[in-house]
Amino acid sequence: MKEKSVNREVLAQYLATELQIARYRDYCPNGVQVEGRPEIKLIVSGVTASLALLEQALDAKADAVLVHHGYFWRGEDMRVIGQKQKRLKLLLENEISLFAYHLPLDMHPLMGNNAQLAQKFGIEPSSRFAEDDLGWIGRMSDPAIRTVGDLAAHIAQTLGRKPMLIGNPEQSLADVAWCSGAAQNLFDQAITAGASVYLSGEISEPTVHLARESGVAYLACGHHATERYGVQALGQHIAGRFGVAHQFIDIDNPV
Repeated sequence: MKEKSVNREVLAQYLATELQIARYRDYCPNGVQVEGRPEIKLIVSGVTASLALLEQALDAKADAVLVHHGYFWRGEDMRVIGQKQKRLKLLLENEISLFAYHLPLDMHPLMGNNAQLAQKFGIEPSSRFAEDDLGWIGRMSDPAIRTVGDLAAHIAQTLGRKPMLIGNPEQSLADVAWCSGAAQNLFDQAITAGASVYLSGEISEPTVHLARESGVAYLACGHHATERYGVQALGQHIAGRFGVAHQFIDIDNPV
């Protein structure tokens, strides 16, 4: 049976529309960041376009790599030196395309990181908050998860890693707010929105004091861990839509 393929530009245009990339003021370009061969038969997806992911994609004979964290971030050194040079060289020499979607992949209502976390954790979303509706809020569907400690244990089992809990584990759950990745800057707005607990990927020193003083618990669940599912869902969607092969490769990251 002949392997199916999709043209790189056809796929890029489809994803631009599906993910509404023009809607977002992002920190990096969304879409094709590196052009490889025009026809794509196998897509490897992963969270971050690290050298380790690219090397495994090359071993798998991938035509394209699909990630959440790509390159060319606002404010970064524009020179192609060091690790950036090594990564780009591998892609260019082997004609592997790099597709990257940041905020559009966080926000997609079905395949986005936040939507996928809601499914994984069993949260029923009710509304959004913050600019561009980046933050989500809802209630747990499982009545057995009654406290912040219950939620932390549930997240640990689901993600395969224990979250850092700041707050009282015996605190009753009401509204749960969340945003994947490095979204601790939305904590204030989650508090204003009436959340009893906020969960994201990362935490820093000032956030601990805000959680203690506000009485709203904070769960730092891991940047990588909270952003593994959107890119998988998108890769699976592409495979189903265009009939191409898809493989998710998880490069371990404790952060």
